[in-house]
Amino acid sequence: MKTDGSEKGRILALELEKLYPDSKCALEWGQDPWRLLVMGRLSAQCTDARVNIVCRDLFVKYPTAKDMADCELTELEEIIKPCGLFHTKAESLRESARIICEKYDGRIPDTMEELLELPGVGRKIANLVLGDIYGIPGIVADTHCMRICGRLGFYPDGQKDPVKTEKIMGKEIPSAYQTDTCHRLVNFGRDLCSARNPDCDKCPEGIRNICKAYKN
Repeated sequence: MKTDGSEKGRILALELEKLYPDSKCALEWGQDPWRLLVMGRLSAQCTDARVNIVCRDLFVKYPTAKDMADCELTELEEIIKPCGLFHTKAESLRESARIICEKYDGRIPDTMEELLELPGVGRKIANLVLGDIYGIPGIVADTHCMRICGRLGFYPDGQKDPVKTEKIMGKEIPSAYQTDTCHRLVNFGRDLCSARNPDCDKCPEGIRNICKAYKN
């Protein structure tokens, strides 16, 4: 086990592990790398729950990257419309599918640099893919991660720059825990540390002890 990260970051990771021992991605991707990439793209400004519902029909029609690369754009748009931003998302998904088929023979790339070349894929999605598929540590700086880690005092509360969050928390959370901790932060944010009404009384004592917002 690596011993990198800060003491506070290690405490957070271990406390969340106790709270959510069976951590997993909220997206129901079925251990199919292609599905995880697509669902990560659709989750932009959309809930994971809605993405899961929409993708049940989506992957029946387009089960592989090849299927989506050859699709009619209007048909793809119609299916993913409930996820919002469907014109942009459909175009980027079809183009990403084409690149994956032509350049990578259907395999999802395994480096940050290659993933970022895919249309619509930013560092958040890339870290999700690298962590869940290839076991490469990284911080998925989604809204839950940014909000909670700001409240805890890892950086100024209200900071909403995902790249800054990724860089800061990448040094705070031990690398061996980074992928699972990000998934657990999603659960924690939904269950206890919500945006409007954090339930501090039910928060584990170990997390309250390191929480700047709670102390204040």
